[in-house]
Amino acid sequence: MTLKKLDADPSTLEKVLEELKSDESNRNKINFILFLANNEPNTNRSWCPDCVRAEPVIYKTLEESPEEVNLIRAYAGDRPTWRNPMHPWRVDPRFKVTGVPTLVRWDGDSVKGRLEDHQAHVPNLIRPLLAPST
Repeated sequence: MTLKKLDADPSTLEKVLEELKSDESNRNKINFILFLANNEPNTNRSWCPDCVRAEPVIYKTLEESPEEVNLIRAYAGDRPTWRNPMHPWRVDPRFKVTGVPTLVRWDGDSVKGRLEDHQAHVPNLIRPLLAPST
């Protein structure tokens, strides 16, 4: 149906999540956060090969959904930034991100489903995350 993409980084994710939650038009939409690596400035491609493989599959699968979907693309930073064990998303108890890409279904307060870096490129694993909440 409709896929709306929003971008965030460690300094803006909280603001984007709050705006999403406070906007009444999002009440019936499914919300996802895709934690991924930044693009390299000299190539404009992600430094993360798993992100390069997963991103187009995730976008296509979400776009094919009959549901309206919000996707926050949460860019973790360059390789040294992401590798830091104290990266905000590694230590945040809500997310506990250990690898990129990580796709999570977000209900406004918590993670309701997730695919880790080695799963995020598989459409048959993404589709169940799109099922309406009960």
